[in-house]
Amino acid sequence: MRFRWRPGKRRLGGWLLTAIGFILSPLSWWNDLLVNIPLAYLLAWPLGRISEKFFIPALVIGYWITNVAGFMLMHIGFKRSLNVRGQKDFRKTFWRNFWIACLYTGLIIWLAHQGWISLPDKDSFL
Repeated sequence: MRFRWRPGKRRLGGWLLTAIGFILSPLSWWNDLLVNIPLAYLLAWPLGRISEKFFIPALVIGYWITNVAGFMLMHIGFKRSLNVRGQKDFRKTFWRNFWIACLYTGLIIWLAHQGWISLPDKDSFL
């Protein structure tokens, strides 16, 4: 016997995935402080215990993964909530979302390099 989603449950599950994705995505202003940075820290901490050199790269990669996961969950959840059955090829969808997230990351890096996004000075922080 195979379990099948009913349309109402599928739609509800889609909205739940969309909400989780929004919480993880960089579209909300509060998610970095409360969600993404703590998750990235938890991912980086074991590698930092091996060697201090691994901690910062693992933190950055963990942070990036949480943002990409947020975008992907939003995309998948929104499609489910609308009962869009479209693409069956998960790999194609995955890689398209992956490259969109890479472009977004590249945009953020470029904005930081141009000086439009910067960290506050140590003295002026808090």
